[in-house]
Amino acid sequence: MATLLAIGTAKGLFLATTADDRRSWEITGPHFPMTGVYAVAVDTRRATPRLLVGMTSSHFGPSVATSDDLGASWDEPDQAPVAFPADTGASLGRVWQLTPAGPDEPDVVWAGTEPSALFRSTDGGRSFELVRSLWDHPHRPRWEAGFGGQAVHTVLPHPHDPARVLVAMSTGGVYRSEDAGASWAPGNTGIRAYFLPDEWPEFGQCVHKVARDSGNPDRLYAQNHHGVYRSDDDGRTWSSIADGLPSDFGFPMVAHPSRAGMVWAFPLVADGERFPADHRCRVFRSADAGGKWESLSVGLPEGPFYPAVLRDAMCADDSTPGGVYFGTRSGEVYASRDEGDSWSLVAAHLPDVLCVRAAAV
Repeated sequence: MATLLAIGTAKGLFLATTADDRRSWEITGPHFPMTGVYAVAVDTRRATPRLLVGMTSSHFGPSVATSDDLGASWDEPDQAPVAFPADTGASLGRVWQLTPAGPDEPDVVWAGTEPSALFRSTDGGRSFELVRSLWDHPHRPRWEAGFGGQAVHTVLPHPHDPARVLVAMSTGGVYRSEDAGASWAPGNTGIRAYFLPDEWPEFGQCVHKVARDSGNPDRLYAQNHHGVYRSDDDGRTWSSIADGLPSDFGFPMVAHPSRAGMVWAFPLVADGERFPADHRCRVFRSADAGGKWESLSVGLPEGPFYPAVLRDAMCADDSTPGGVYFGTRSGEVYASRDEGDSWSLVAAHLPDVLCVRAAAV
């Protein structure tokens, strides 16, 4: 079984493949050169995996392309597949997230966008419709832009219940639906927003990323703008799991696709000092749902290290043992074939890495 690693950068998409258990990689690209690729999904629900790419061109604007032959050819619709209806008065800035739904909905794909909105596709990602219930939510006029923009950057369908979907945005926080997106409720109890007058608001938190536990899908992990949290009730309430980390600021949060309780993070110093903690290149792993954290750096650069890892620039694959990957803002991509115990360099000197996604294909 081969592994595909899709690497979205500020200047196009690169595809890395390996057929020797992730020991060596062949790289093609850039696909869609000179576009910002902020979102990639590898949809393995169908017999032939489908790649979905959300890219933004400074000339042509944002779009979504698909490939059913692992990037040998691409299908990009003539009409924008993700677009706001005219009556909203909004225009699409970019697609931040592409997420296939669960196995019970094999043709459904979700898209999170900037400005903060949710779109749903029922044809495998070729066209999308705005989820009006979230767009029309009474809180929306008070959602603000984070440092990177105002966007829905996390979409988490429940794997066993198609009616349950969770989204997260910066800023605005976590919102939950239990009726297939017909209505939405904030799910931020316990997440602190130190930058607001009310530090424990109903909504308005700058959540950076949320991941779902594979063994217990009601367990979630969140990296906040200062704060690392776990929820054991599908996002209704949260508690801190930051103890044992060198800092509580960062962007990515990745859960193991098949091993319950395992999660990875890449801490940065602080919001005003966005360098790796202690200026060292380290991934932190917990095997007990955030109870304890360990530093992982074997094979990673030694000495001072300054590039950051963005919210979608870390991922895990569905192999055994699990592979973990991250890309940096200085264009390096690292891979681990042993759940983070050791690392090797996949690519260097790429443009700014915005997102990575991996899967067995």
